[in-house]
Amino acid sequence: MATKMNHKPSSLVIAATWLIMCILVMICNVSLAERVLKEKEPAKFVEKETKGFLKAMVDFLWESGKSSYEPVWPEMKFDWKIIVGSIIGFLGAALGSVGGVGGGGIFVPMLALIIGFDPKSSTAISKCMIMGAALSTVYYNMRLRNPTLDMPLIDYDLALLFQPMLMLGISIGVICNVMFADWMVTVLLIILFIGTSTKALIKGINTWKKETMLKKETAKQLEEEPKTGEDYKPLPKGPGEIQDEVVPLLKNIYWKELSLLVYVWVAFLIVQIVKTYTKTCSIEYWILNFLQVPIAISVTLFEAVCIYKGTRVIKSKGKEVKNMKIYQILLYCSIGVIAGMVGGLLGLGGGFILGPLFLEMGIPPQVASATSTFSMLFSSSMSVVQYYYLDRFPVPYASYFVLVATIAAFAGQHVVRRIIAILGRASIIIFILASTIFISAISLGGVGIQNMIVKLENHEYMGFENLCTQ
Repeated sequence: MATKMNHKPSSLVIAATWLIMCILVMICNVSLAERVLKEKEPAKFVEKETKGFLKAMVDFLWESGKSSYEPVWPEMKFDWKIIVGSIIGFLGAALGSVGGVGGGGIFVPMLALIIGFDPKSSTAISKCMIMGAALSTVYYNMRLRNPTLDMPLIDYDLALLFQPMLMLGISIGVICNVMFADWMVTVLLIILFIGTSTKALIKGINTWKKETMLKKETAKQLEEEPKTGEDYKPLPKGPGEIQDEVVPLLKNIYWKELSLLVYVWVAFLIVQIVKTYTKTCSIEYWILNFLQVPIAISVTLFEAVCIYKGTRVIKSKGKEVKNMKIYQILLYCSIGVIAGMVGGLLGLGGGFILGPLFLEMGIPPQVASATSTFSMLFSSSMSVVQYYYLDRFPVPYASYFVLVATIAAFAGQHVVRRIIAILGRASIIIFILASTIFISAISLGGVGIQNMIVKLENHEYMGFENLCTQ
C-alpha cells in the first residue's frame, strides 16, 4: 500500500508538467505566428511602395501614346521680333564663325524666346543658320594659307580624321533629339558647356602669355640684331607686319582629301533620302541607319592607319608633329562621334567640342577655328537634310536666317582677322570661342530651366518620345 501511495504523486507531477509544457508551446507558437504576420505586413507594404515608386519613375520617363512635343511656327511678318532676332543672329553668326563653333548656342534661345518657335523647331532652324555661316566661313578660309607653315589654313588631314565620325554622331544625335525630353537636353547642355568654356578660357590665357613673351623676345632681337628675325615666320608680330596670305582658291585645296570628305557626305545623303521611303522603325529603316556605320568607319580607318604608319601627319601641329598612338586615335574618333551627337541633339555645331579639342592637340587658333568650321559644314548640312525630311522647320523662316548668318559670318571673319593682324594676338580667337560657349550655356540653360518649371507646374508629360510614332 505504501508503494502505491508513493507512485501517485509522481504521475500527477508528470501530467501537470506535460500540460504546462503544452500550454507554453501553444503560447509560443501563437506569439511567433503573430510576430511573423506582423513582420510580413510591413514587408508587403514596402514592396508595394517600392513598386509604386518604380512605376511612377517609368511613367514619368515613358508613357505609351503620350508626347510633349507640340510644334509652334509663328507667322512670318516684318516686325520688331524679326529685327531683334536678325541683330542677335548676325552677332551670333559673326562670333561663332570666328571661334569655329557655329553660334548655335545663341541662335536657339533667340529663335525660342524672341521669334517664338518651340525648342525643337528652334534646334532645326539653328542648324540651318550654322550651315549658312559655315558655308560662308569655309569659302573665306579656303583661300588663306597657314600663318606659320607652307600649307592651307584648313588642315585637311585633321578634318578627314574627325569628319566621318562627326557625321555618324550627327545621325545619332538627330534621332536622340526626336526621343529626348527638353529637360534632359538642358542638363546635358549646362554640364558640357560650362566645362568646355572653362577649358577654352584657360587655354586662351596661356596662349596670351606665350604671345606676350614672343612679342617681347622678338622686339629684343630686333633691337640687337634686326636681321635675325628674317629666318622664321612666327604668328603675327605687330601692327600690319603680317597679313593673311590670300592665294587662288583652286590652288589651295587638297583635292584627294576633299573628295573623300565629299564621298562620305554624298553616301550619308543617299542613305537619308532612301530612308524617307521606308516605314519608321521597320527592318529596312534600321538597316539603312546602320549602313552609315561602315561608311564612316571605312574612311576614318583609312586616315587613322595612314597617320599611325606615318604616311600622313597632322602638319599644322608644326614642330610637335609625330605619329599618334593607337589609344590617341581611338580617343579622337570617339570624341568626334560625341561632338556629332551633341551637335545633332542640341542643334549646335560640333565645333563646341572640336574647337577646344584642336587647341588641346596643339593646333594654332586660326587653324583650329578654320578646320572646325570646315568639318561643321558637312555635318550641319547633313542634319539640315535630316530635319527637313522630319518636317521640323518652316522653309521661308529658315531661308531668311540662313542669309543673315551667311553675311554675318563673312563680315565677322574679315573684321576679326584684321584685328588679329593689327594686334598680333591670335588668342583673340580662343577668347571669342570661350565667351561664345559660356554665353550659350547661360542662355540655353536659362531657357531650358524656364520651360522645365512651366511643364512641372502644368503637370505635363516630360518623358521620352516614341521615335516610331514621329
